[in-house]
Amino acid sequence: MAERLTAREVIALVTDDFTPLRTPAPYTPVLPDGPIGWAGYGAARARAAEKTGEEESVLHGRATIGGRRVVLVAFEFGFLGGSLGESAGDRLVAAYRAAQASRIPLVSLVATGGSRMQEGMIALAQLQRVAVATVRLRGAGVPHVTVLRDPSTGGGWATVGAGADVVLALPSAQVAFAGSRVRPQDADPSAYTAEDQWENGHVDAVVDPADLRETLSLWLRLLTGGTPGGPSAETPAPAPPPRALTEATPPGTGWEAVVRARSADRPRAGAYLDAYFSARATVRGDRAGGVDAGVECGFGFHDGRTVAYAAQDGSATRPAGFRTVARLVRLADRLGIPVLTLIDTPGAANDAEAERAGAGPAIADAFVAVAGARVPVTSLLVGEGGSGGALALAARDNTWATPDGYFSVIAPELASAILKRTPEQAPLTADQLRLRPQDLVELGIVRGIVTRGT
Repeated sequence: MAERLTAREVIALVTDDFTPLRTPAPYTPVLPDGPIGWAGYGAARARAAEKTGEEESVLHGRATIGGRRVVLVAFEFGFLGGSLGESAGDRLVAAYRAAQASRIPLVSLVATGGSRMQEGMIALAQLQRVAVATVRLRGAGVPHVTVLRDPSTGGGWATVGAGADVVLALPSAQVAFAGSRVRPQDADPSAYTAEDQWENGHVDAVVDPADLRETLSLWLRLLTGGTPGGPSAETPAPAPPPRALTEATPPGTGWEAVVRARSADRPRAGAYLDAYFSARATVRGDRAGGVDAGVECGFGFHDGRTVAYAAQDGSATRPAGFRTVARLVRLADRLGIPVLTLIDTPGAANDAEAERAGAGPAIADAFVAVAGARVPVTSLLVGEGGSGGALALAARDNTWATPDGYFSVIAPELASAILKRTPEQAPLTADQLRLRPQDLVELGIVRGIVTRGT
């Protein structure tokens, strides 16, 4: 079990300073024992206040983290299990509104067992209030970073936690919709941990407490590097395409382009990301239970400003990869941050598992996210550009190519098979497909070929 820090302890751990917001109107239950008259509730609240020194399960205020101003929410698990009732909901909504009005990030430090039973449906209705506040915060282009402590369960996880833009978690924390007392007796206990949620794409990173302040500081600097505000806001300048990492000249034949792109020796997306960014942080998973290890998405610093990135590593891209790309692009668009995509895939995964996981809808979603972005998207073809699985990441009017890349409507070998040609005719087919970088420039598919010097 993870170490359970109090709200005050975790605030001290991550912030430079903290000033409470003015507390909303004092808790005034309709009846002495709350809105539904739960016998003993008033006494339980009094004991919780005496035990923790807090008036409610939620603390809220203004703080700085790494020199960045934020609005902060911290749950006190010692106060009735960090549960959400009407008064806690008031504080959450006040914090979301303060972040929206000030246009500064919201940071939530979650530790909750869920909704407060002693307030019945009044407590559960707080989830709707948080959802409305989330919509307004997103509409204002204000980022929300959450830290999942132990435990983060029930409605607090399903709204404040999972509803954040970036989700961090402490090691071994319980993270699940189902709390420990309501799970099936034969359930796999590992499924309810921060590590398992990370493995399945619901958490972006599991962070040791000693590294939490630094990690939050990096994320806050990255997420506040854009120009939020929607169509009327100033459009950021496009990210420049990375330089080529080889001295190669464009290939002489189509088949040479294919062979070069498939070479194990050419630079991969990771090398381009390392060369392009001075620092970066990763968003992980599609938030639907899927992670594609062959696609890396996140935000990084290039020449002092934030650029979002989505990069294929040369493997066949799976549905979770396309959904993660779409998630990344939409978040960057909301925050006013330009996007860079690195294209390198033989195509979309086409096995039975990929089809059952929704390959078609996932590819469509990536196409729509890129096409619908209001921020500029820059794309660089660094290797194979196989069919729609590659084109889904390509900007319509700002795609570039390295001398090591090619785009093709289909792999030359598969095209030969469809045309009932022999395998030996694949090189001829590659030439006919006009897939070389210089062909793509002439056809208007890419803007130009990047070199090592420019």
